[in-house]
Amino acid sequence: MNKKIVHDALILTAFTLVLGFLLGAVYEITKEPIAEAEKAALDEAYKVVFADAASFEEDADFDAEKAVEILSASLFSNDEITAVNKALDGSGNVLGYVINVTSHEGSQADISFSVGIQNDGTLNGYSITAISETPGLGVLVQEEPFYSQFEGKTEETYSVVKTAPSADNEIQAVTGATISSRAVTNGVNACLEYFRNALQGGN
Repeated sequence: MNKKIVHDALILTAFTLVLGFLLGAVYEITKEPIAEAEKAALDEAYKVVFADAASFEEDADFDAEKAVEILSASLFSNDEITAVNKALDGSGNVLGYVINVTSHEGSQADISFSVGIQNDGTLNGYSITAISETPGLGVLVQEEPFYSQFEGKTEETYSVVKTAPSADNEIQAVTGATISSRAVTNGVNACLEYFRNALQGGN
């Protein structure tokens, strides 16, 4: 009986080791293509929100802890700034910034997107890089009728309304997807909050 237990334990241990090795090998094989795909998605998002830029450069001064501190003191503490890139013209001058944000307020899961902001605070818009909202409802926040409401705006913050906007700082929600609409709007607000406190005027 004891021999059988030892035998079975050895087989199980060997199986576990082989499985662990295989999983490790698969990870090593796939991690680079996954990273490349993620970078390609971000590069595309940057171009969407800053078409005038000739290139993009990671902001070496970005401090994730400072970003948390800034947003914690605001109304947008449920959002997370994950990266900042400078949008550069052909001569290397900074036209503005592309700020990556993740909203933790989606109805189904987090929503990640990139927001383009010119040096004077004008919004170029946003481009979503990861979303798992309800098909036909929440996912519509990545469609033109919703995202175009932000383009060219210069307000400090934006709020979601269910009817036609009566002010420039109002954003009409996608019908039946107020939570998703508010999640994206607050994510944009978080980026503007960070921009004003950490980037505008070369701070």
